[in-house]
Amino acid sequence: MNDFTRRSMIVSGAALVTGALLSPAEAATGSIAIKIISAGFIFGASGGSGVLNFNGQQYPLRIGGISAGATIGASGTDLVGTAYHMHSPADIEGIYSAVGAGLSVAGGRSAARLSNARGVVLSLRGRQIGFMFSLDLSGMQISLA
Repeated sequence: MNDFTRRSMIVSGAALVTGALLSPAEAATGSIAIKIISAGFIFGASGGSGVLNFNGQQYPLRIGGISAGATIGASGTDLVGTAYHMHSPADIEGIYSAVGAGLSVAGGRSAARLSNARGVVLSLRGRQIGFMFSLDLSGMQISLA
């Protein structure tokens, strides 16, 4: 065997062993609980707070957002769920948007699946109290408090 082939095999073997020992950065999940108060007539506004549980730590959250479209009413929503594809708590920050249609009268159930630009996906479910009819494109911003 010539020296070039032997060196190539050694380098290839070292690369395979190194690749096998390194693990890719795996995304983790966290749990989230948020409370949102919304009100509007044509244009709406919402705000709230919440908590992210990630890797055994709790992180307070601030929620804000506006909506434009057919929005009428006022409501409060308590949501719980899971945040997927997170690498650090800061990944939760960003603007989440979804196209949705819903009607809640005196205690309706709600569910949503939202994502942000960092790839975090929120799967939320909860209860909406009050009266709110909406058919809109909403933007919800979450930031660490």
